[in-house]
Amino acid sequence: MKLVISPAKSLDFESELPTKQHTEPQFLIQSERLNKLLKKKSAKSLSKLMSISDALGQLNYERNQEWGLPFTTDNARPAVYAFNGDVYRGLDAYTIPEEKIENLQNTVRILSGLYGVLKPTDLIQPYRLEMGTKFPVGVKKNLYEFWKKDITKALNEELEDDELFLNLASNEYFKAVDTKALKVPVVTANFKDFKNGEYKMISFYAKAARGLMARYVVDTNAKTIDDLKGFNYEGYGLSEEMSKENDLVFIR
Repeated sequence: MKLVISPAKSLDFESELPTKQHTEPQFLIQSERLNKLLKKKSAKSLSKLMSISDALGQLNYERNQEWGLPFTTDNARPAVYAFNGDVYRGLDAYTIPEEKIENLQNTVRILSGLYGVLKPTDLIQPYRLEMGTKFPVGVKKNLYEFWKKDITKALNEELEDDELFLNLASNEYFKAVDTKALKVPVVTANFKDFKNGEYKMISFYAKAARGLMARYVVDTNAKTIDDLKGFNYEGYGLSEEMSKENDLVFIR
């Protein structure tokens, strides 16, 4: 099984790493091209482009200026330990045992506005570039146009003909995948909590649940739809009533 998740805006480059394993992202040439464009932007223009505060604009201006190849373990960090949002708190990669890291590496892919698609132990340097940013690159109007072909080709090259492909990414990021060109169908998982008399998707919980599902797949080496249906972390369970063939809904 392969699954995709979104990156996170918040980063952790301080915590002690649980492994020395690291790999190199496959699209660093494209990343360097994007960084060259970002380097030209002032802190103020970054704040406007990304709709962020002046302080965050300054932080990311500095990140862009410091970004540079080659990536080493001194200036970069494995992606799955660098991202620090709700999805990654659910995944909790720091507690994945060393013997399961190979399974994590073979299963999980992270979509990224700067790096395209990442394996968990791919080294990254700090950045902020959301996929939905209105950021033209040459003749490409935005990052979707810039990345879609490369990301889809990379996924297809890794997917076996009968392999399950699970989307745990947000709509903003999954739009960078050309699902019509994928050689396997997409399975989606949605997570709903009971509130005010009904089941609804609550963003904070749903993001964490995507990470929990990714962790479940790594822990159990899930390979089939039936394997996914067994997901029961933190009180979630499959709703047969709300689910469809390739669209699973879990409730709690």
